[in-house]
Amino acid sequence: MNKKIAVIGAGNVGASCAMYLAEANLADVVLVDIIEGTPQGKGLDLTQAGPVRGYNAKILGTNDMKDIKGADIVIMTAGLPRKPGMSREDLLNKNADIIGSVAKEIKKHAPKSFVIVVSNPLDLMTYHMRNETGFEANRVFGQAGVLDSTRLRAFVAMELDVAMTDVQAMVLGGHGDTMVPLPRYTTVAGVPIGELIPKDRIKAISERTAGGGGEIVKLLKTGSAYYAPAAASVDMCRAVFCDEKKVLAASAYLTGQYGIKDIYIGVPVVLGANGVERILELKLNKSELGSLQKSAATYKEHLKIMGY
Repeated sequence: MNKKIAVIGAGNVGASCAMYLAEANLADVVLVDIIEGTPQGKGLDLTQAGPVRGYNAKILGTNDMKDIKGADIVIMTAGLPRKPGMSREDLLNKNADIIGSVAKEIKKHAPKSFVIVVSNPLDLMTYHMRNETGFEANRVFGQAGVLDSTRLRAFVAMELDVAMTDVQAMVLGGHGDTMVPLPRYTTVAGVPIGELIPKDRIKAISERTAGGGGEIVKLLKTGSAYYAPAAASVDMCRAVFCDEKKVLAASAYLTGQYGIKDIYIGVPVVLGANGVERILELKLNKSELGSLQKSAATYKEHLKIMGY
């Protein structure tokens, strides 16, 4: 394989990313972590699963950031996980330090890479990553609404007992409590869910989506979600490598779209070989647009705390 993806952080999210990437046969994988033995052990374990799972990807576990040299995509998963009662914003300053140190290594060893940020608080860390690397905005984007939309799709499918792959959904805004689910743009085989699900149930499903990450944190007690975040990250990698021009709700840098600028937030983007190739502006009603702008205003305040 000629393509190379570096996954920073060999915790649950990072290791799951490595596994899904290998099984998709998308690229060779470099799994990086500061804990000695952890990435090496997980990398070797995943390599040994190859003959059974049918993949030929090379998986290298390492503690040395030099090994990401030449990576086409870097997936940033490293950071402190949320604990029960902790908001994504509580992680702000601690994870900003981690992002800053990794960004310098990415700029040095993989200067032509695309960077997908998964670390929380996601939209803020994506902004910080772009600032610290100095990369063009189209090459640095966050997972955000890709995961949130996936959760909404799953909840709608569970509600209607239909195939999850038949459900398409759109969730905008920050990756957190201020996210903006859009039931009007959520469909089942092209049919708007408003024609299939009562309003009170749509409201409940939207609220569950907004608290989707927190629900898992409460259940796990000692960590946060990792299977779905990893799957969403791999979906983004595939869109770039295969130039799919896929419409996804990623955290992207806005320059005036939706009346918002100089901030990263979840919006519909076309993701292809050039990364974020364009941002789509949906026709939002007054309430939806107000919620999106309120979400952006919240992150503007948090950026000030970070010194921006």
